[in-house]
Amino acid sequence: MIDYNSFRHFADSWGLLYMLVVFIGVILFMFRPGAKDHAKAAAQIALKDDRAPEGKE
Repeated sequence: MIDYNSFRHFADSWGLLYMLVVFIGVILFMFRPGAKDHAKAAAQIALKDDRAPEGKE
């Protein structure tokens, strides 16, 4: 079993590196080619009117 000090040492070293890699991966994912169109479509989801027209249920 891992004691607190060992876990803390692991989190301070490898955990920080893991979080840095995840952060860089998210940044690269957002700036990939074609991401702009997906981001624009996602931004418009809240503004879409999905209600059916009157009498067309």
